[in-house]
Amino acid sequence: MRDGATVAAQANTVNHIALIGNFLPRKCGLATFTTHVHAALTQRFPDLTVDVYAMDDHPGRYDYPAAVTAAIDQHDRAAYLDAARRIEASGARALFVQHEYGIYGGPAGEYLLSLLDQLSIPVIVMLHTVLERPSADERRVMDALLRRAARVVVMAERGREILAQVHDLPADRIAVIPHGVPDRALIDTAVMKPRFGWEDRPVVLTFGLLAPSKGIETVIAALPEIVRAHPRMLYVVLGATHPNLVAHEGEAYRDGLIAEAARLGVADNIQFVDAFVEEDDLLDYLQAADLYVTPYVNPAQITSGTLSYAVAMGKPVIATPYVHANEILADGHGVIVPFGDSAAFARAIAGLLADPVRRDTIARRAYARGRTMLWPCLAEASMALIAPMVAGHPRRLQRNTLGDVPITPLRPDLAAIERMSDATGMLQHSIYSVPDRAHGYCIDDNARALILMSRMPGLDAETRDRWTTIYAAFVQYAWNPDARRFRNFMRFDRSWCEDAGSEDSNGRALWALGVTAAEAHLAKHRDWARILFDQAGEIAWELGSPRARAFAMLGAAAIVSAHPGHALATRILSRFGEELIALLDQARRPEWQWFEIVLAYDNARLPEALIRAGIALDRQNFVKVGLQTLEWIVARQTSPEGRFRAVGTESFGRAYADPMQFDQQPLEAQATIDACAAAHAATGDARWIDEAMRAYRWYLGHNDLGLPLASVQDGGCFDGLMPTGLNRNQGAESILALQLASSAIYALSNQAGNVADRHRVVA
Repeated sequence: MRDGATVAAQANTVNHIALIGNFLPRKCGLATFTTHVHAALTQRFPDLTVDVYAMDDHPGRYDYPAAVTAAIDQHDRAAYLDAARRIEASGARALFVQHEYGIYGGPAGEYLLSLLDQLSIPVIVMLHTVLERPSADERRVMDALLRRAARVVVMAERGREILAQVHDLPADRIAVIPHGVPDRALIDTAVMKPRFGWEDRPVVLTFGLLAPSKGIETVIAALPEIVRAHPRMLYVVLGATHPNLVAHEGEAYRDGLIAEAARLGVADNIQFVDAFVEEDDLLDYLQAADLYVTPYVNPAQITSGTLSYAVAMGKPVIATPYVHANEILADGHGVIVPFGDSAAFARAIAGLLADPVRRDTIARRAYARGRTMLWPCLAEASMALIAPMVAGHPRRLQRNTLGDVPITPLRPDLAAIERMSDATGMLQHSIYSVPDRAHGYCIDDNARALILMSRMPGLDAETRDRWTTIYAAFVQYAWNPDARRFRNFMRFDRSWCEDAGSEDSNGRALWALGVTAAEAHLAKHRDWARILFDQAGEIAWELGSPRARAFAMLGAAAIVSAHPGHALATRILSRFGEELIALLDQARRPEWQWFEIVLAYDNARLPEALIRAGIALDRQNFVKVGLQTLEWIVARQTSPEGRFRAVGTESFGRAYADPMQFDQQPLEAQATIDACAAAHAATGDARWIDEAMRAYRWYLGHNDLGLPLASVQDGGCFDGLMPTGLNRNQGAESILALQLASSAIYALSNQAGNVADRHRVVA
């Protein structure tokens, strides 16, 4: 064990972690292991809080102890997201994952990735199985898991080699920690045998959940020869049948083994103990056995808790050459025989039963090795990995970290917009900052770019005219008069991917037309936009999505501001405004003042649309409801420290659920800024400028990770705030969100004085 000073230092560095794996009373080896890990950590480090998240294959079946913070339904992806939210909110400084195939949901357990992708804390993964020949899904999920892990733990050196060879994982990210074991004295087997009625019988033991992978048939086939040399020899097979096997075929496997022993005439020399025994009883069984055999059939078996326990109790072990056995039994600590070789098992077992001196020598060597594997050793080794990961992980931005230093809003900058645009329009995606032509264009981004051309200050007339015309031409070409819908996606070769785009894309097109008709700097663009709005505006009645309708309302409000009494725009505002209020009445609860039972993207556009409709129509009830719902969503977009926190994408679609933290998208901050600008226009209340600035600072680094998303050099913006940092791609949506936000803040500054001087960072 490590010295006391080191242990104390580790405990002071990390005082709270989360632990995921199976947990007792679920009956399986991993549940036993995770339960022991929890006990070992909390006993060795008394000031350490360990929150257990138990993987649950049958929700409601297990009566978990108080140590379990929450159970995760392994087949319900939403449960993983809920657990991620709880872990983030708990203050845990690291997550310790026990990974085994079959305990996590989704193909090859990929649901676990959904949880990990929501966390900002370091993740340490202990692998209980490492596959040399993974399937395509197993490789994909494991590669993603290894990328997310700060450190990876295996229990055998061969595991390290496989990870390096198969997954190209650097050696310095892998640690080897032996399977933990309990501590008991090395005693004479004769002391314990009377408890089980085994007096004067040589006993060979195998234990663990019964399944074909254990190779019991091999030893049963060896029994006739062993019994000829040792007539009173008893082979004890201890353990319940594996639950998965019982679910598929009942006890057919066990019954077959019993029948085979009878056929071979050794029924009196074999005892099946069909039980999942408690640990103290298990150790009694081990201490009463003369030999332990582990005839596994899988060469890649990299971890065996049963083997580790047998070694810890000082048992002479006879095993097949699977990975863990080769390592732990090396150098005279046990006996290795070939896979499936019953004759070799017979010779090895009979030989050791006949040689008490050799048996005692191996037992003492095994027992000594077991002392290096005790649970406190595992706890200390684990903490020695976790502590530096936490210490080296950047803390989140804490209250007053930035002190009273002002953050000046960025000057709107067209450079990144031009980088992503060509003569056709604005490309959708990028690879880092380089436009990705493989994904072509979409009307969503070109509609936003068209709005920006009306709202960005400081552009020279020629530049504004040129880009307004290009983005307007894209919107015009997207209009499909035959389908009476706007197309959305265009390939790089200018061919359309569809005849009609989504509701949202059509709503955004109407929005862009309305803003251009009202705010474009040149009459030719205003005239074009108004005419196309009049031609296409009737499609609004086909929009069912609340957000698509909100986009159409924003366009209609702009039209009415420039053309009071415009019949179509007025009808859109009136009808959709009433319907938004009706949605609110249907979905609301005392704690849920929102239009839908879920949160999604662009949330603030819904109250903004109501507020702007209320201003345009002089409908104070619209304004009132818009302000109330904006207050509600702003509160949910506020972190405990008072920062703006965009509703994470994994929150979408979760009924009446608090928002999750990641992934945070630039679109949400821009929508909030625009909605606050609308609220300020309706009320004149400077509080809404404060809220807009709080959302704007999110781009500049006043966010959960303290990382700026805005690229000051050229007006670019990263695509999102992930648990592990920035998504460093710079797509059109993100760049446009930043530039539209900067333009909105610029407009607010003209209305309310120098915003930069008024607003300093306050946590």
